[in-house]
Order: sequence, then C-alpha cells, then structure tokens
Amino acid sequence: MTSEIFAIEKTVPQSAARAGILTTKNGVILTPTFMAVGTRGSVKALDPQDLKKVGSQIILANAFHLILRPGLELIRSFGGLGSFMGWPGPILTDSGGYQVFSLADARTLNEAGVTFRSPYDGQKLFLSPELATQAQMDLGVDIIMCLDECAPYPATFEETAKSLDLTLGWAKRSLEAWDPSRGQILFGIVQGGFYPELRAKAAEAIAAMNFPGHSLGGLALGEPFEERLLAIETGRAKLPEEKPLYLMGMGTPEDLIESVHRGADLFDCVLPTRNARNGQFFTSFGRLNINNARHKTDQNPVDPKCSCPTCRVFSRAYLRHLFQNHEPLFPRLATIHNLSYYLGLMSAAREAIMADNWPQFKADFYAARTGEA
Repeated sequence: MTSEIFAIEKTVPQSAARAGILTTKNGVILTPTFMAVGTRGSVKALDPQDLKKVGSQIILANAFHLILRPGLELIRSFGGLGSFMGWPGPILTDSGGYQVFSLADARTLNEAGVTFRSPYDGQKLFLSPELATQAQMDLGVDIIMCLDECAPYPATFEETAKSLDLTLGWAKRSLEAWDPSRGQILFGIVQGGFYPELRAKAAEAIAAMNFPGHSLGGLALGEPFEERLLAIETGRAKLPEEKPLYLMGMGTPEDLIESVHRGADLFDCVLPTRNARNGQFFTSFGRLNINNARHKTDQNPVDPKCSCPTCRVFSRAYLRHLFQNHEPLFPRLATIHNLSYYLGLMSAAREAIMADNWPQFKADFYAARTGEA
C-alpha cells in the first residue's frame, strides 16, 4: 500500500504494526521512528552532529516559540529553519496547537483563532489556522501541522464535542491555506478526547478532508493507559491505512511499543531529553535513577546492552558524580544515551517487523523490563 509520500514495506498479521518509508523534501524517513524534540530549534544539550550519531532521522520544532523568538524574518533570511540551526534532515513543526492547551491561562480563543500572551515578554500574539500554516511554510520545514485545540483530561462530553468542532473547522481552513507546491506535507490532527464516538467522528472527518498524513492528538494527558490505547485504536480504525500516522507527544517506551502494534509510524516526546537532565536513564531493563546511592562506586555502564557513546566510555559512578556536581557535561551524556535508546528501540522494532519477528520482539521487550539494575 502506498500514497504519494508513504510506502508500506511490511505489515504484521494479527496486528496493525508496519514498517514504511516516508519521503520528504529533505530526506527519506524509515518508520517507525522517534522524533527528538527541539522546541526552539535546538534539542537541549545536543548539536546536529550528535543527533545524527544517535540515529535521528527527523526532529521536531515548535512554530509558536520560533515566531516569538527569533522571529520568522530572521529564519527566512537563512533559507529556513534547517539552515538556521545547521540540521540537514527533515523537520516537523507543531503549529502552536500544544500551546493552546499548555498556555490555557494565558490565551483566549474563538472560531477566528487564538490570542496568546507571550511567555517571554507578555506581548500579544494572534494565531489563526491560516497564520499558523503560513508561518510553518515560511519556516521551510518538511511536515507541518494544523492548528488545533486539545481538550484537557478529564473533560465532559459537551466540552470535548465543542473543542472538536473548533478543531475540525480549523483543519479545513489550514488545508485551504496550505500550498502543496512548496513540497511540504500537511498533517491533519484527530482529536475527540476519550469518548470513542467523538474520536471516531474526528477521524472520519479528517480522513474525508484528504490530508497527506494524519496524527492523533490529545493523548498522554494523565488518562489511564487502557483509555489511551482505546483512543488510538478508535482513531486508527477510521483513517486510511496507506497514509502515515503520527502520535503526538507519545511517550514512554511502553507507549511506543503498544502504539507501533496499533499502526503508528511517528512519535515525539520530551521524556528522553527532559528526564536525562533530571538524572533518569531509559534502559533495556527499565528506568535507572543515577542519583541512587548504590551507583556511587558502580563501574558498570548505564545499560550493559547499549553501545551508545555514553555507555561505551562512562561508568555509572562517573555519571553520578557529574550529576551531583551539576557539571554541564552530564546533560549531554545523559541525553545522548536516552535518545540512543529511544531511536534504537524504534530501529529494532522496524527490523523485527521486516524480519517477521514482531510478536517475539514485543514479548522480549516486556520480559527484559525487570526494573532498575
């Protein structure tokens, strides 16, 4: 099965897992894969060379923050965000839709759009679906997102339905504002909260608009894991299988594995980078808190099964020393490991799908998670 931009190479019987190839103007992406979050045009603690070394194929940035600082005019003068930040590969930008959710106390919204109070200096910024789409096109990125509203969790059926109607209206306007001749790919966003009928309605409506790609939003907001999986399954079932599917803001390693099983192709989350800075490592056996006293003299690497630059060279004892003394080297080494783990997990998942070994791979993933070592 193929679309103009996405080819499915392999599928897994009795699951929706698949391996694919997503073609963008700045490179080909092998899926499933994880996108490191570089909100302001920078993945914290790493440079583009580090990102390439850990296996990043595509990164994510945020149009809302880049509009405010350093501004679209400056980035355009460099030929786009990739040239500005020295990243040669594909980039996906969020429209500012996440800020509609996260800055709820500093914005007002209606059908026309959203007026924000800048978190930097308090000045007002107005974003409409048209302005958000144009800004992302001006950034010169590969994949752009519709402006949307994410209902909080929990929310009533009526609140979620009202939010969904706004999102669907904005999606139509984003599509009308998009210029496909620029070679950028526009993804429609499926909202609907955790009400199956609303999630299904959203997916059907977005599918009918014929976006090149689709995404599921409004997940990982504190809902039970089972509700999250049901929302993914409900949305996925109403979307065309031949188009790429991006799960926004997902998540833990378990989230990724279960979502790949349900047919998702792209993921992003701040967990591997944020938790790295806070001393938490993701490993093949679970999470490791480097500040734990038992690592004070430990000569082992963070994860004996990991071959990343951090694990090849540095001991847990040394990393704990760096963390406790707030050494700037620590966030870089920890972030290198965590992103290596996430990207390696998705690469291994792809290999398992291609080798007809997905069920065993999934079982082995859970069997290895024995807790902190």
